Amino acid sequence: MSTKEWVSSHSDGASIYQECLYDSETHDINPNPAVIQVDGPCNYSVTREDYADSRPFSQLAVEIPADRFDEIAIAWCKNRKLHGALGGSFGREIGSPDSEY
Repeated sequence: MSTKEWVSSHSDGASIYQECLYDSETHDINPNPAVIQVDGPCNYSVTREDYADSRPFSQLAVEIPADRFDEIAIAWCKNRKLHGALGGSFGREIGSPDSEY
């Protein structure tokens, strides 16, 4: 059984998490893939096609309100400590771990 490390969770059903199956002593940041989970999406589509040369094609498209996706993206950047890549590594600028935004 695995444990989910929630990066951002919201009652509207759009959330992001990572599995906690990693060695926290050797990794400062969880290296596992991000999982975006959308409960009860308003609009979504799943496409799967097999081409003549046997190459399968799959696509999943899910609509997430833009303001909710902004919250998910900011939470992800804070969780991954990417604030330096977003314009600086000091103070409370947007994207820093100390920022409200």
